[in-house]
Amino acid sequence: MSNDLPGLLARLTVALPPGRLVRGDHGDDEEPALWVSDEPATPDVWRTLQAEHPGSGLYPLLLDTLWNDTHRPWDEGELWPATMSAPGDHDPDVVLRQWWASYARRTEAATTPFTRRWPGLAAPGDVSTDPDRLAARCAGELLRINPKQRIGLVAAARGSDALAACGWQGPGNHENDTGVIAAVVRSWEDRFGVRVIGLGYADLDVSVAAAPSRHADAMRIAAEHFAFCPDNVLQGSGRLIRYAHDLVDAEIWHFWWD
Repeated sequence: MSNDLPGLLARLTVALPPGRLVRGDHGDDEEPALWVSDEPATPDVWRTLQAEHPGSGLYPLLLDTLWNDTHRPWDEGELWPATMSAPGDHDPDVVLRQWWASYARRTEAATTPFTRRWPGLAAPGDVSTDPDRLAARCAGELLRINPKQRIGLVAAARGSDALAACGWQGPGNHENDTGVIAAVVRSWEDRFGVRVIGLGYADLDVSVAAAPSRHADAMRIAAEHFAFCPDNVLQGSGRLIRYAHDLVDAEIWHFWWD
C-alpha cells in the first residue's frame, strides 16, 4: 500500500469535506500521518469512504479526542508513525502470551478460571454477517452516541495497519509500539470479522461480525482482551468471568488504556 497520502487523496473519486493533512510532531516524520476533517463526521461520509477504500487505499476512521482537550491528539500531531513496527512482523499468539504472563502473574484473582499459563488463541468465530456492512452500521451507532467525532483517512490496506501507519499512541502506557497492537487486531480481523471503526486519545472501537454466542467461547476471547488491554477488566468488573458476559453477541468491542 502506497504511503503517498497526498497522492491518494488527489485520486479520490468522491468529494471530501474540508480538512487538512496532519504530520506527527514527535518523530522524524517527513510524510503526513493522516488526513483529518475540520468538522464532525456523518454516517454517510464514513460509509462512502469505507466503500471507496478498496480502490482508494485510504482507510476511514472516526476520531475522538482527549476529553478535556479537543485538540489532542490529532490537531497537536501527537503521532509517531516513523517509530512503529510493521504489524506483519509480529506473531499475535506470541505477543498475547507475553502480555498474559506479565499481567496474570500479578492479578490471578481477575483471571479465574484461567491460570498463569496462557490459554491460547480463541477459535475463529462464525461470520454470519458482512463485516463491512456491519462496520458501517456500527459507525453510525458510535456517531449517534458521540456526534463530535471527526473523520480521518490513513493510507493503509486494512484497519489494523492504519493504527500503526498513522502513528497512534493510544496504548502507550501498555505498549509503545502500536505495530504490536495492530498485529493482534489483524488476527481478530481474520478470526472474528473485526473492522476498526474509531480511535480516541487512548480508545479503540472495532465492529465484530463473528461475536461469540456462548459464554464459554466468550471466555477465551476475554482472555485475549485481558492480555491486550488489561484496563478493560481491571478497571471494570475486575473479573474475567463477568467481563465475558458482556462479550456475548456484542457487535462492538471497546478498549481503553489508562
